[in-house]
Amino acid sequence: MKWLLVVIAGILEVLWASSLKYATTLLEWIITFILILVSFILLIYSYKKIPVAAAYTVFVGIGTAGTYLMGIYLGEPFSITQIIFLLILLTGIVGMKTFTNESESRGEQ
Repeated sequence: MKWLLVVIAGILEVLWASSLKYATTLLEWIITFILILVSFILLIYSYKKIPVAAAYTVFVGIGTAGTYLMGIYLGEPFSITQIIFLLILLTGIVGMKTFTNESESRGEQ
């Protein structure tokens, strides 16, 4: 459940970051602001259960990779070199999640 909050926050980040380029009406900007707000509320709530460094790394990684892939889907240019480095980034994110001792967030050892 605690990592699910980070994943949902990351997915919302992809949506709001991608919408920044395309929002033109007041309603679209309000929706973007709500997505930002909910995304950060979920992330902050996850900090109560997960070490900040690991949660934020996964959050930003989902946002970075997802926004990049959304850009490709929306027609932005890409290269195979960028894809390779994106995979390297994702490897680091998986490593951060895999090797995070979740008791660290509560000060336990």
